[in-house]
Amino acid sequence: MGCLIGLLALETVGVIVLVIWLIVQAVVAGASDTGSGIALLVIAVLCAVWIVLTTVAAARRQPWMRASSITWHLLVIAVAFGCFTGITAVPQAGWWLLLIGIVGIALVVMPSVTRATAQRLESETESDHNDATPST
Repeated sequence: MGCLIGLLALETVGVIVLVIWLIVQAVVAGASDTGSGIALLVIAVLCAVWIVLTTVAAARRQPWMRASSITWHLLVIAVAFGCFTGITAVPQAGWWLLLIGIVGIALVVMPSVTRATAQRLESETESDHNDATPST
């Protein structure tokens, strides 16, 4: 579980750095298309919020973080494939993103992560059941 939390934390830092870089670029260089620049910044901020919430949920062993993390890493893999094609292709970045996406998914589906988050779910279910049972 610790490796997954570490990877998510590194990804969180990376996305936050990306958001800061986009803000600096918007202020210093100005976008050739302001609407696209704002849209890209908004998407990056939403991704930063998403990965922060997923990282915090992983640290708290919340069961829903598995689905969020898998979805995040599938999107990272999709971006990686995009890095291999087009006029502005950057294959080196694509390989790193592909590696991060695959490792992230592999860590999420590890039995230790599934057990850790499932135990949290079971303990919450038991406490909800005990609260709903009237005492005699």
